[in-house]
Amino acid sequence: MAFLDIEHLEKSFGTNRVVKDFNLAVDKGEFISLLGPSGCGKTTVLRMVAGFETPSSGVIRIDGKDVVRLRPNQRNIGMVFQAYALFPNLTVAQNVAFGMKVAGVPSAQRAARVAEMLALIGLPDLGARYPFQLSGGQQQRVALARALAVRPQVLLLDEPLSALDAKIRVSLRTEIRQIQRELGITTIFVTHDQEEALSMSDRVVVMNGGVAEQVAEPFEIYNRPATRFVAGFVGQLSRIEARVVDPASGEVEIAGARHRLNRPLPAGSVALALRPEVLRLGADPSRELTLTGRVAEVDFLGSVIRLRVDVGHERLSADLFNRPDTPPPAVGSTVTLSAAAADLIVLSA
Repeated sequence: MAFLDIEHLEKSFGTNRVVKDFNLAVDKGEFISLLGPSGCGKTTVLRMVAGFETPSSGVIRIDGKDVVRLRPNQRNIGMVFQAYALFPNLTVAQNVAFGMKVAGVPSAQRAARVAEMLALIGLPDLGARYPFQLSGGQQQRVALARALAVRPQVLLLDEPLSALDAKIRVSLRTEIRQIQRELGITTIFVTHDQEEALSMSDRVVVMNGGVAEQVAEPFEIYNRPATRFVAGFVGQLSRIEARVVDPASGEVEIAGARHRLNRPLPAGSVALALRPEVLRLGADPSRELTLTGRVAEVDFLGSVIRLRVDVGHERLSADLFNRPDTPPPAVGSTVTLSAAAADLIVLSA
């Protein structure tokens, strides 16, 4: 049995079903991200695990114990909110100690635990400061320390990085993951940022319309999306509509030209999805798909240059490594792109 076991979880507000038959088994110490657009149900799932929302139906077990009917303070869960939720009239040390004080932990043990937590988050000398004297990143670290100080069985993170600027977010997500691994705490992380989910997680749950469309490791989510929604939501993606001429050999017709992909395809029409990094500039006889198009846009992204190329009625994105001695093709020029059949994501119509 999994350490955190969620079975057939449902939540409705009136006639609106926001979570539909949600199932998830989380191992002890695993880091799971719930990823999806606003309104997909991910935060509602988190709030039901925390006890802030009551499921319409379903089971939530932590270490074998059904917690659905328990109040939040009876579940031994730590939660970090998007808005930090620090007490402005308490010092950093008092904020970290708050949950332990409510639980009746003796003062000497509280002080030792606070010192341990502040050292863990890299703020050992800031215990006497107040929240308004801290940066946003420091406040979020304190919120994390407060959640961890009570030694929870499960840590819940509700978009804790969304209010921070990009550079601090990258740094803090690395720190959160390191702390989570060091403590071995089972963690559920809610985010709409795919880069956060893919870089931090052991597994990712991609949600859409209250449904978990795919649960898999980041590598699988990105390279082998199970549905059209997952393919389109995670990462940059270009699609080419193709008519399958010969399903056995994978011969297709794209923009009036035929291509043999040498892999079986479903009959009828399919969408061939391509990540920008799998398209190469120039013809390559070792690659099964060769396309010719016109450069519509050139975006300089630093180490990568992204071309947007019109092929027939489709616009494809192709990433090139930035080389100072090799300028990218000019807008309006004609280019050839190639891709290997193995890199194509086939989505049935």
